[in-house]
Amino acid sequence: MSISYEYYKIFYYVGKYQSFSKAAKALNNSQPNITRTMNKLESELDCKLFIRSKKGVTLTSEGENLFQHVQAAHKQLQMGEAEISALKKQHTGHISIGFSIGITELLLHNRILPVLHDYHLLYPQTHIRIINNSTPSLVSDVYHGLIDIAVVTAFSNANLNLHEEILYSFQDILIAGPSFSHLRDKVLTLAQISQYPIINLWHGTETHEFYHNFFVLHGLPFEPKIETASTDQILSFVSNDMGIGFISPEYAGNALKEGSVFQINLAENIPVRNVSLIHDIKRPVNIAADILEDMICSTKVAEID
Repeated sequence: MSISYEYYKIFYYVGKYQSFSKAAKALNNSQPNITRTMNKLESELDCKLFIRSKKGVTLTSEGENLFQHVQAAHKQLQMGEAEISALKKQHTGHISIGFSIGITELLLHNRILPVLHDYHLLYPQTHIRIINNSTPSLVSDVYHGLIDIAVVTAFSNANLNLHEEILYSFQDILIAGPSFSHLRDKVLTLAQISQYPIINLWHGTETHEFYHNFFVLHGLPFEPKIETASTDQILSFVSNDMGIGFISPEYAGNALKEGSVFQINLAENIPVRNVSLIHDIKRPVNIAADILEDMICSTKVAEID
């Protein structure tokens, strides 16, 4: 089936405005031509896309399904046009970069913000858009071209089109607040700590899946009593004696020094995790994003805190 792109373009505007006349106005076209084209599209697809009435048109279920795909394609074309326009001007462009919610504010401040600062000094006209979401959501956004690059934790590269550049490695520790001081200096097993309220990121994040797999590997269920929206909140809840939690030693450092939390010695070895930068190698290079990616990767380190 080979259908003219122009048909889909007109279909997009009809679906957007729910009106043949408004679509005609937006496209600087005539309403009879718009109507005729949509009739041809329905004929070629052999299905009804619109329910027509005096007030305008509404999409059928088939029309709604098609509109979602056409809308996504339209957005991609708009993004492409915007990028080409930006690249015509020296040192301009658009970058969209995602950070997983497992990336702490401290990590951003210590490792990422200095790079963004240097990049901004070099290319002050570049528009930078920051997105926070779970690792699975960011992986999907990169794959579908909604964002250029993402910095994520515990990334599992099931899709070979996504390139992973490991920035650094770390190993979480288990911490608790003063009310759990009776656990200090003891070596506890996962089975033993399962008796206490565990605080972790919410279900659907890569971190939650990481610890679910870790517990299952040792024949135990992973059942957090409190699920938070960020790693920062894990530390806050733990320091307020609401449970115990796994966190990176880099982020827990100040709290450990101040004594608001302490480390619990765990018998089992927590697997090493990575913070990685990912992008889609099959998509055309966004020059602005490519420069920033190179700058971030040039500062990477491989370490276990």
